[in-house]
Amino acid sequence: MVIGILKEEGSEKRVALLPEAVAILTKMMVTVYVEKDAGMNAFSYDKDYETAGAKIALKNEVIQQSELLIKINPPSDAELAAMKEKTIFLAVLNPFFNKELIQSLAMKNITGFSLDVIPRTSRAQSMDILSSMATVAGYKAVLTAANALPKFFPMFMTAAGTITPAKVLILGAGVAGLQALATSRKLGAVVEVFDVRAAVKEEVMGLGGKFVEVEGAIDDKSAGGYAVEQSAEFKKKQAEAVHDHGIKSDVVICTAQIPGKKAPVLLTKETVEAMKPGSVIIDLAASTGGNCALTKNNETIIHSGVKIIGNSFFPVDMPTDASKMFGKNVINFLKLMVNAKGELNLNWEDDIVKGTCVTFNREIVNERIKALITI
Repeated sequence: MVIGILKEEGSEKRVALLPEAVAILTKMMVTVYVEKDAGMNAFSYDKDYETAGAKIALKNEVIQQSELLIKINPPSDAELAAMKEKTIFLAVLNPFFNKELIQSLAMKNITGFSLDVIPRTSRAQSMDILSSMATVAGYKAVLTAANALPKFFPMFMTAAGTITPAKVLILGAGVAGLQALATSRKLGAVVEVFDVRAAVKEEVMGLGGKFVEVEGAIDDKSAGGYAVEQSAEFKKKQAEAVHDHGIKSDVVICTAQIPGKKAPVLLTKETVEAMKPGSVIIDLAASTGGNCALTKNNETIIHSGVKIIGNSFFPVDMPTDASKMFGKNVINFLKLMVNAKGELNLNWEDDIVKGTCVTFNREIVNERIKALITI
């Protein structure tokens, strides 16, 4: 079979597969086309892809020659228009918020696989791009906060006196939150972590953080480890706890999200206005509305002396390792779809293949997405 790697557009610096991942595909007897300069911003060049066995071509040739196209972000209008019927397109489609795109893929008879809806099972962990990118985001968020904060993260004993460590509050103990905790602790900060899932308490404490516990949370095991919508009574208790801990913090890192829904607002305007001037808020949930009521996506604002950085795309700032991690996830997923002869084999009996597919044969086939979209 023939697989094509498309170049990302705009400010995106990552690439779906680095040359090392392409080399794995060629060993699997797959022919690989790579769009010219696709890996340039991730410091991987056309000659590196050619050495790995790929063919370099312009965008339209890559699209026309490929049975399966891979990209990180959704296709542009021009890319979608150039695709042949029954092309397989693999990317992060964000289907819960890109209704028109999913409809377009279905109507054009494109088989769409959305990497952000891979089932959250033990078997699928090696393919989980959300966890990989959240690791990058959690790490980078802390470094950004440390750079923006007008004080040290660690405690210092100096001739000029003792410098107390920074206090960090992390909202959400998913992969991004736990990585932010680990990185903050390595930099010497005192860290508190809030999450509605009591099951993560042990992980938080194991990484050196203090778990902020609020009684009465709904913990739905069927949600695959994600947080779920909470009751009004719990939200009131939650708001009080976040406010009390937030106003004492130098840094608040927001990571809480609910799949397919707007991010929960955990940090109110009143809390921000009660925080110490010079404090920093990093909102990783900015693209879905933000955990802070004042967050503006892709913007940095200052409100009452508090710097609020809305950024859901920190992996873009670490294109080399972010691309490497993304590519490993993709290769592991492709191994479910390519047989020993390098031929395409869509096994609809495989729960991961079936659960990741959103459009097939002119229909929306993912049940969760189908419930939200009607063609």
